[in-house]
Amino acid sequence: MGIKTALPRTELYLYTAVLALALGWAGSWIIEASSENVNRKSFKESIKPGWHYFGRKMDVTDFEWAMWFTTFRNHILFALAGHVIFAKICSMISPKHRSLIYMLYGCLTVLIIMGWTYISLILSHCIVLYSVALIKRKWLCFVAGLTSLATFKMEPFVSWQAGFVTGTFQLQDILFYGGCAFSIMRCMSFALENCEKKDGSYSFMDLIKYNFYLPFFFFGPIMTFDQFHVQANDPNLTRKPREMWNITVHALVHLGAILVVDVFFHFLYILTIPSDMKLVKDLSDWSLAGLAYSNLVYDWVKAAVMFGVINTVSRLDHLDPPQPPKCITMLYVFAETHFDRGINDWLCKYVYDYIGGNHDGIFKELVATICTFAVTTLWLGPCELVYIWSFFNCFGLNFELWVAKLFSLPPLSTIEGIMSEAMSRRIRGLFNAVNFWQIILYNVLALNSLDFAKLVAKRLLFKGFPLSTLSVLFVTYCGIQLIKERERKLALLEEPEPEPVKPKTE
Repeated sequence: MGIKTALPRTELYLYTAVLALALGWAGSWIIEASSENVNRKSFKESIKPGWHYFGRKMDVTDFEWAMWFTTFRNHILFALAGHVIFAKICSMISPKHRSLIYMLYGCLTVLIIMGWTYISLILSHCIVLYSVALIKRKWLCFVAGLTSLATFKMEPFVSWQAGFVTGTFQLQDILFYGGCAFSIMRCMSFALENCEKKDGSYSFMDLIKYNFYLPFFFFGPIMTFDQFHVQANDPNLTRKPREMWNITVHALVHLGAILVVDVFFHFLYILTIPSDMKLVKDLSDWSLAGLAYSNLVYDWVKAAVMFGVINTVSRLDHLDPPQPPKCITMLYVFAETHFDRGINDWLCKYVYDYIGGNHDGIFKELVATICTFAVTTLWLGPCELVYIWSFFNCFGLNFELWVAKLFSLPPLSTIEGIMSEAMSRRIRGLFNAVNFWQIILYNVLALNSLDFAKLVAKRLLFKGFPLSTLSVLFVTYCGIQLIKERERKLALLEEPEPEPVKPKTE
C-alpha cells in the first residue's frame, strides 16, 4: 500500500501519548537503577567523579567518546582548525590547487603525529594497490585490497606492521588502525573507479590527494573516489543560498548533542549497567528493553556527532560528504540499518548493488548480502562476536525480502487488496514492530555483549511472555506508526497529491 496513507488524528495522538509515557517510565527505572547502584564494586572502574556540585558521577565506559572529548579534544581542534585556515587561504589564492594543499597539510600532520615509519607503511600499501589498479581488473583489485585490509585485521600481520610505528602516546593504537583501515578502503575505491575510467588512468598523485585529506584520514567517513575527485578539483567555489547558515546550524546541533550525551552520562549509566550481569538480572523487563534500546540510540548519537564534526569541516572545504547515519529510532527495516553511511555507501556501490542488481531475486540477494557481510566482517575484525552479528544481520536482510515476496503472492496479496489502506498500514506496522526489535537484538550484542543480548531476548520472548512481550511490542508499534506518519508527510512535501478536479459549470 502507498506510503501516503493517513490514519485518524485521534489514533496518532493516542500513539504519541503511549510512547511518551512508556519511554518516561522505562527511563525512570534506568535512572533509579543508576542512582541506587552507583557505589557497586563492579562500577568502580567505569564510574568516575563528574559534576561535583550536583553530586553526580559520570559513566566513562566508552573509551572512544572519553578520548575524543577530553584528552584528544584539544589536539583534534588544533589539527582541524589548522586545516580550515589552510583550506581558506588556498581557496582564496589558488582554488585550482586546493586539493594539493589539502594533501600537503594532511601528510605533514600525519607525519608529526605518527612519524616517518607510519607514513612509509601507508605509502607502501598505496603503491601496491595503485599498481594493481593499472591492470584494470576489478576482481584483482578486490583480492589485493582485501588482502591488504586483512593484514591490519588478522594476526600475526597486525603486530608485525604495528611494530614499525614507534611511540607510546595514549591514542597511537586507535590512530594506527583507523588510518590504515580507512586508507585501504580508499585505495580500493580508487582502484575500482580506475577500472571504470575509459581513457587512461588516474595518477598516483590523485590517489595521494584522496587518501591524505586530513578530516577523513583517521576516522572517516569514506567518500568514494569518484565523488571526492570531482568535488576537490572543482575550481568553482560558490556556495548555495544559506549554505553557511546551514553549516553553522549543524555545528551548533552537534555541540548540543555533545552536551546532551554528557548530561545522560551523569544520570543514565546505560553503558556500565549491562556489564554487570548480576545487576541486570534483577532489573525489570521494561528496564532491560529500555536499556537495550538506549544503547543503540547512544551509539547512533556518537556516530552522528563524530562524523558530524568532521563533515562540518569538509563542507567548509566545499565538499558534500556522506550524510550522518539514520537514527535508530527511525529504522524498522534492515536495508536502512547502518551506523557509518560512508562505509555503507562504499559497500552498496562496489558489492551489494553491484551483485544484487535491483534486489528482487532471492538467490542474487542472498549472494549479495553474504558477500557484503563477508567484507564487513573483515572490516570490523574477524572474531566470534562479529561472526554472530554478521550472520543475524545477513539473515534479517534476506528475511525481509522473503516476507515481502510471500505477501506479494495470493492469497495474502488478495486479502490485503480487499482491506482499506489504513488497515493495511496498521498490519504492516505490527510486522515492522517485530522487525524493529530484531534489529535491536541483533545489534546490541555487538555494542555490549552476547550474554546481555541473550538475556534481553530471553526475558522479552519467554519469561516476559505474554504481558511484557505484548506491551513492549505495542509501544514499539505506536512508535512505528509515528515514524510512518513522519515519512508520509515528507513524501507529501516531495510529491504533493494532485488536487481534485472541480466539475465544470455551465
